[in-house]
Amino acid sequence: MISSVMAHLKTKETRNDAQARKEWKFRLTRRLYEQGYERQHILNLFCFLDWMLELPEALKQAFQAEPAQYEQERQMPYITSIAQMAKEQEQKEIALPLLQQGLPIEVIAQATQLSIAEIQSLQSQHQE
Repeated sequence: MISSVMAHLKTKETRNDAQARKEWKFRLTRRLYEQGYERQHILNLFCFLDWMLELPEALKQAFQAEPAQYEQERQMPYITSIAQMAKEQEQKEIALPLLQQGLPIEVIAQATQLSIAEIQSLQSQHQE
């Protein structure tokens, strides 16, 4: 609860300062670990923080390095999971236009490294 309130306050406070927003996003992410939450709770809260404290594209890439370094220092595997989720989302964003162009699912799977089942699921989600 406190993390969500703080994220909201910092979103408003850093509306015109992307660098400060990136710094606060990392601070709040780091606090999730320090609070001792379980893995899934950290991932869920991070997704919320990521949504609230959206960064410009250039800072998104810079931000990804900070939690990865923190994880290595603390030997915590959760941020790597977050980075993996981001990579999978990027792969889906690549796959969707390829599906819309009518490319075979097998070709898309090979190009994006998504499973055929993941591509079929993506296809059914966007046909509705």
